[in-house]
Amino acid sequence: MMTRTPFGTTAAGRAVEKITLSAHGLTASVLTKGCTLQSVRLDGVGHDLTLGSDILADYEGKMRHHGSLVVPVVNRLSGAKARINGVEHRFEANQAGKHTLHGGAAGGQHKVWEVEGLTEDHVTFGLRLPDGEGGFPGNRHVRARFSIGSGPALRMEVTAETDAPTLFNAANHSYWNLDGRATWAGHSLRIAANHYLPTTEDFTPTGEIAPVAGAMDFRRGRVVTPDDTSLDNNFCLSGGRQALREVLWLQGAEGLGLTVATTEAGIQVYDGRNAARPGRGFFEGLAIEAQAWPDAPNHAGFPSIDLRPGEPVTQVTEWRFKG
Repeated sequence: MMTRTPFGTTAAGRAVEKITLSAHGLTASVLTKGCTLQSVRLDGVGHDLTLGSDILADYEGKMRHHGSLVVPVVNRLSGAKARINGVEHRFEANQAGKHTLHGGAAGGQHKVWEVEGLTEDHVTFGLRLPDGEGGFPGNRHVRARFSIGSGPALRMEVTAETDAPTLFNAANHSYWNLDGRATWAGHSLRIAANHYLPTTEDFTPTGEIAPVAGAMDFRRGRVVTPDDTSLDNNFCLSGGRQALREVLWLQGAEGLGLTVATTEAGIQVYDGRNAARPGRGFFEGLAIEAQAWPDAPNHAGFPSIDLRPGEPVTQVTEWRFKG
């Protein structure tokens, strides 16, 4: 089942819609503003599993990244620069006046996407990014298709194409709390990664690809709390895009489970220490972002995020739920 309803008007006067898909006991709502996953609910569970809002203004303020699809380049570009096709390009330095975070003002999280396709079981959003916007070359066309399958599972397929060499690394930026409590304390987290990327004080990768050990080793899974777990790091799943496979398992204290499957080479986990919804506290949800490794163009050993004409890329992520 599918419904399409108005969700409000942005400060700039753009109408925003909410598309809701329901199937297999799972209901998911996506907003055209930011291609934002606003709500995920399971039949028989009395709370939302992702952190959202019913107020559009929240998504234009502090919640601009909650649930959004960040394009063209998620995470950080250190020094607000990168070489593309042998030429150095400069971008908006919107983090600490030094680095580019989530594409800056040109990021897809700030834009209203078009509904390009709609049926009873899926919706496709589209966004056109013009050449040079935010410093990124190429006229780019990004599409994101959401559907619900058995399991139940919510599937997101992101495809991008360009008419000039550029960079592309997309990620959904949803925060998850499977218990509906004030924080994610008590969740169990497991990640299929042998290495992770240490960061500088600005949360940009140092360039080291470090073995997981101690507090960064989640291979066997363990219960986590904000007191004993500090996270804003990329976990290295592979050396490049692969076939869809399960990579992360999150289980709430009440037993509800989320498995993340992706084609991507990395997965960023952020503890939400500075991300609070209006009227709520910090650490309310864990951000889980399947993506390529961050800051890849600035580190020779990182898998490429190049996007070239005639070579479209597709990133797939599935969220699989178990009650």
